[in-house]
Amino acid sequence: MAIMAMDVIHRIGLASIIPLDNIKRMDKWQMFYHVFKFGMIMISALMLWKGLMVWTGSESPIVVVLSDGSMEPAYFRCDKMFLTNIEEDPIHAGDTCVFKIKDREIPIVRRILMVNEDLEGNVTFLTKGESNQINDDGSLRRSDVTGRARGFVPGDTYPVTIVMNDNPKLIYFVLA
Repeated sequence: MAIMAMDVIHRIGLASIIPLDNIKRMDKWQMFYHVFKFGMIMISALMLWKGLMVWTGSESPIVVVLSDGSMEPAYFRCDKMFLTNIEEDPIHAGDTCVFKIKDREIPIVRRILMVNEDLEGNVTFLTKGESNQINDDGSLRRSDVTGRARGFVPGDTYPVTIVMNDNPKLIYFVLA
């Protein structure tokens, strides 16, 4: 098992980072213990994330702003936003929301300018980016909302999410 781990480390180029002597000295039970411990950490993180999803009602309770400046000066690239998406809590004009649109892979952050409700109770939103000159087309529905911004942390670092988004091939490298 230690031999297989060393092969993987050499293939992905981490031999200079991970001390291979330690892996060579491990017996199969030590290797199993380390893999098990790593798995428990990953499962704990997943449980924490799923708990946040249930508590906030949002499929992405924490997001990183990836846009190129459409929401500046309110939100900048790399800012971390905390979202809630509780159906009973209505969205009002002035709220900042994150939308997931069918044709776009990346969710967008927009400020709600106007909330429109038709006779059948269907709600649509007129939105606009803070620094955009014109409004969006106004066809966003409540079902498109991923969450409403409840807070944010200014981003002064370059998080992994943005690196992965800018370099999609890097995802395959990390997963290998």
